[in-house]
Amino acid sequence: MWIPLLVIVVLVLLYRWHLQSQILENLSDKYVFITGCDSGFGNVLAKQLDKRGMKVLASCLTEKGAANLKKEASSRLQTVILDLADGESVSSAAKWIANIVGDHGLWGLANNAAFGFTFGPNAWQTRADVAKVVNINLVGLFDMTVQLLPLIIKAKGRIVNTSSCGGRIANVGGGYCPSKFGVEAFSDSLRRELRDFGVKISIIEPGGFRTPLGSAEPHLKNLERVWSNLNPDLKTYYGEQYYHQYGQGLKSLLGGCSPKLHIVTDCLEHALTAVHPWTRYSPGWDCKLYWLPLSYLPTVLADYVLCRSAPKPAKAVM
Repeated sequence: MWIPLLVIVVLVLLYRWHLQSQILENLSDKYVFITGCDSGFGNVLAKQLDKRGMKVLASCLTEKGAANLKKEASSRLQTVILDLADGESVSSAAKWIANIVGDHGLWGLANNAAFGFTFGPNAWQTRADVAKVVNINLVGLFDMTVQLLPLIIKAKGRIVNTSSCGGRIANVGGGYCPSKFGVEAFSDSLRRELRDFGVKISIIEPGGFRTPLGSAEPHLKNLERVWSNLNPDLKTYYGEQYYHQYGQGLKSLLGGCSPKLHIVTDCLEHALTAVHPWTRYSPGWDCKLYWLPLSYLPTVLADYVLCRSAPKPAKAVM
């Protein structure tokens, strides 16, 4: 009984491997635009695709980031300064891209830039805190994508949006997870809208990786800021011990981040260069073995798992 089942499983895995191993031809003719290339995934991906011979257009937030990237890449790679929080900057970058690619169109858009130093209890956040991260991670991504759609449709190309395991289950408070849930929803709806144009859309949902966003110090500084500005009544409800325990929790969460950024950029590259890209990629064992399975549990069980080690407020109802 088990042998036929095992044979079926092996055949399915072999067929899946065969599909994912097929890579497009003429990669050197294709333009790819990547956001967030100062550091982290975007920086690694830009150099990775440049080595493959693709025509990489990379956006950086700073002149220093752009200059450093150019030093490590070929003369093919071109950079532009982009602030996703600024609509005029997005429009300017879109025009710059259109002038370069011309009638070729834009084969690939990798929306990678993100801001996330807002981890903390929701009750400690302000409207400005949430607006900043959502404006970059979701509104800016939406704006950049829509402005480039005519070029992507012309090339029958690809859109790859970097979300997070936090876009499948909200594991921290603040605007980061809502922004990533929004990226997931936007990607899913856009994929269905553009399928008749031959445009394929993939979502990358990394676990914890040691990018600048995975560094504990900026998160702890932000936590200290929101705690110091918190309403006195809320400070009394939560208590000083809660603040310190939350900080220790962030250290533990971020301390386990993997330094192997290529695991994520390999997924990004596959989504941009494979004949049959996947709809979703979940790089990182923490994502595959913990966060994603947790997101499929009944809510009462997921809440229990996430709350059992969470700090308890001073005025908790027992």
